Amino acid sequence: MKINTKVFGEIEIADEKIIHFPSGIIGFPELMDFALVHDQEKGVGAIHWLQSVQEPGFAMPVMDPLLVKPDYNPEVDDELLKSIGELHPEEMLVMVTVSVPKDLTKMSVNLRGPIVINAAEKQACQVIIEGEDYAVKFPIYDILNAKKAGE
Repeated sequence: MKINTKVFGEIEIADEKIIHFPSGIIGFPELMDFALVHDQEKGVGAIHWLQSVQEPGFAMPVMDPLLVKPDYNPEVDDELLKSIGELHPEEMLVMVTVSVPKDLTKMSVNLRGPIVINAAEKQACQVIIEGEDYAVKFPIYDILNAKKAGE
C-alpha cells in the first residue's frame, strides 16, 4: 500500500507491517492502523514514527523509553492488554510518545501513556499508568544530547 505522508512524502507500507490498535490511540480512537517507520536518511536512531494508515497527515513521534529512562518498568494491569493477544516478553515492544515543541530544549516523552505492541500479532494498545511514578512530560533534551556526545 502506498500513502502520501506529511513527514516522509510517499511511502510504501507492506500489509504485514501494519499494526492494528483495536481501540485506537488516546485522543484519536478512530485511527486504528499504523506502521512504525523511521527516517531512512537518519538511520534507525532514537525517534521513530507511528504513521497512520487511515490518515496520511497524522504521524506521531515515538521512542523506546529505556533510551531516556533505563529503569522504566511500569506495572500494567493484564486486563488492559487482553485486546492485543497473548504477550511474550521477546515479542513485546514498548514505545512512548515524544513531544517536540518549537523550543527543542523542552522536548519530552509521555512515560505515563506507553504504547504496548505485540509484534507477533501486529496488535497494539496505549495504556495509562496509574500513580505518580511516571511523568506525562518527562524532559529528554539533555539526556539525548548527553548520549549524542557519548557520555
